[in-house]
Amino acid sequence: MLADAASEGAHAILCLGDLVGYGADPVACVERVGERATAMVAGNHEHGALGLLDLRWFNPWARAAALWTGGQLDPGHRDFLGGLPLMRSHEEATLVHASPRSPEEWDYLLSEEDGLGVFGDFATRLCFVGHSHVPGFWSVGSGGPDHVGRLDTPVAQVRLDDGRRYLINVGSVGQPRDRDPRASYALWDREARTVTIRRVPYDHVAAAGKILAAGLPRKLAERLAHGA
Repeated sequence: MLADAASEGAHAILCLGDLVGYGADPVACVERVGERATAMVAGNHEHGALGLLDLRWFNPWARAAALWTGGQLDPGHRDFLGGLPLMRSHEEATLVHASPRSPEEWDYLLSEEDGLGVFGDFATRLCFVGHSHVPGFWSVGSGGPDHVGRLDTPVAQVRLDDGRRYLINVGSVGQPRDRDPRASYALWDREARTVTIRRVPYDHVAAAGKILAAGLPRKLAERLAHGA
């Protein structure tokens, strides 16, 4: 993803959290993205690995991964992740992992009603979220509300029109769940006034092998091949 973004001319990386949680390379992810990102927020898996979130909230596979991940992080990594805010602004965008409304509740924005209901909870023109691992967007403006539950067309692009505000789910780099195993991220082009969902093939077989070698649940490895 970092290489693809660089090839597209991206000059800043914005991270929406969950750097850790399911994969077998938490330290590498924290260090690589931590040194490159311009702005970051925490996700529920950071909080789970750090003991800041009751793990009974997680399913059994995520719980096992959170406990394992917590044991891989040294004090410096823990301090870094523990210091990340749950929500922050960057230029004309709000960054949050789950929802701009009570981000500590880790609510999923899935339906049309879910997304359109939180526009009063951020003041910027744009809000970028993740959490559900499924790219999509909601928009409000003078022309009325709009909602596209999935951005999975050949050219998955949102054009940012005057007089409208947007809530955009960028998908997931590490574990997409829209039946497409390729990594998903968003490219925000401020000059062209577009947000484009990019899909990037990666060696998910090798990633699955690392998960199994680490002793993590088999389901976390198997789902990578299916994007589920």
